[in-house]
Amino acid sequence: MTGFLEFVPGTSMLHRMNPAAKLGCALLVSIACFCTSNLVLLLAILALDFALAASCSLTRQALGLARAVTVFSAVLAIIALLTTPTGAVIASLPWGYIGTGSLTTAVLVIVRLVACAVPLFLVMYVTQLVDIANSLVKILHVPYKYAFTLISAVHFIPVFLNDMSGIMEAQTARGVEFDGGLARKVRLMIPLCVPLLVSSVRKTNSAAIAAEIRGFHLRTRTSGFKDYPFHAADVAALAACVALLALAVGSNFMG
Repeated sequence: MTGFLEFVPGTSMLHRMNPAAKLGCALLVSIACFCTSNLVLLLAILALDFALAASCSLTRQALGLARAVTVFSAVLAIIALLTTPTGAVIASLPWGYIGTGSLTTAVLVIVRLVACAVPLFLVMYVTQLVDIANSLVKILHVPYKYAFTLISAVHFIPVFLNDMSGIMEAQTARGVEFDGGLARKVRLMIPLCVPLLVSSVRKTNSAAIAAEIRGFHLRTRTSGFKDYPFHAADVAALAACVALLALAVGSNFMG
């Protein structure tokens, strides 16, 4: 089973695209989500996200991410629901009221965050991290140390998640029960942060030593042997995403 943010091999259109083009398209779609308040357009973007995920056989991962983002964005949605008294009154509050516009705003928050998160995570699933870093260096002339920092941060996310899972399993074997309410789970997980932090420091220190031994400070833009040419499909995808961004901006001025 594929782990979180681990590369999934394939031959889909997204797999074959230029890494820099994929990253650029994902960023443009994410920006478009924050440039519009049109719920219909956001739902269309969300549908496009899942269509692309299905084309890469990543529907399960996309649905899992959508559920996770929905849970985290629920807090923001509740805040928006309670602090945006607009539309017809549904319920009165001591400081205002909940209206039909409040419900729309809460839904917008959730749909917007899910729609902007899925493309960025899809890029990680269909592209090897080393290709993302090398394409940023070769095409966009990003200094390698910054590109390496980006891919290292992404690479260590599943590593730390696996470490936390192992620590929790060890504690469960010792009789600690993580069942119960959210407050209980948080209280039990806080002490686990110490061994996770120690493990993280050791791993990052080992990675830094390994990079230094391999001549990290000597790497330049021409050090990579692989080229990342742009094709017609890459240009077309970028143009479509730019058009989507323009549509998102223009939708705010439509009646």
